[in-house]
Amino acid sequence: MSDPSDGALRLLLVFGAASFAIASSVHFGILVDGYQHRTAGTAEGIIAVVLLAGLAASLFGFVPTRAAAITVQALALAGTLVGVFTIAIGVGPRTVPDVVYHLGIVGVLVVGLVVATRTRHGPDARIERPR
Repeated sequence: MSDPSDGALRLLLVFGAASFAIASSVHFGILVDGYQHRTAGTAEGIIAVVLLAGLAASLFGFVPTRAAAITVQALALAGTLVGVFTIAIGVGPRTVPDVVYHLGIVGVLVVGLVVATRTRHGPDARIERPR
């Protein structure tokens, strides 16, 4: 039986994966022209796949949703922080949309990690609620 919070965690994984897939498509020039950056597109594509793999592992019961969400969102955050670092030192793309996207997605991933780590699971999850 799945926990009610599984749906919220999975929704965060879908949102993150879609967001990174769109960002990757932009950097490969598929959706928008003028923002091509092959390395950034590759990294964002890999992060999208990692988030989807966590979602799939959760959906097919290979790992609990909470564990999958924590693991893949932490990996996505680490990869995104590498992107933020490359922007800061001038190696990665430094356009306004890139900076805004990275700041926003860092926030989404942090929120996702907070939600996942604060989610209570197990037999006592529905009995004892904080007051």
